[in-house]
Amino acid sequence: MSKTLFVLNDPPYGTERSYNALRLAGALAKVEGEEVRMFLMGDAASCAKSGQKVPQGFYNIQLMIDRVTRAGAKVGVCGTCMDARGLSDSELIEGTHRSTLAELAAWTQWADKVLVF
Repeated sequence: MSKTLFVLNDPPYGTERSYNALRLAGALAKVEGEEVRMFLMGDAASCAKSGQKVPQGFYNIQLMIDRVTRAGAKVGVCGTCMDARGLSDSELIEGTHRSTLAELAAWTQWADKVLVF
């Protein structure tokens, strides 16, 4: 079994780094024998905000995170980063959770590969 940790730092929109990380994480999470975890920190904490509305035909980060979690990936959101951006636990996308730097450290030790976007 291969274990991959994705660490995202960029906002959900404005750059395509989080979009591309979620594309890769979604593809990996569907592969048998792959285990994926994702940690959202800095501006990427906003990726986990529920209720995202985007123009028709534009990608939706909330739907992409939902696909990743439904494939079995765990998604943690930096609690300090959430607080700095006024994001409450009740606003998080289902399947994501408030997390800590200690959990990120544990996930880093768990992972065979760490990909940073």
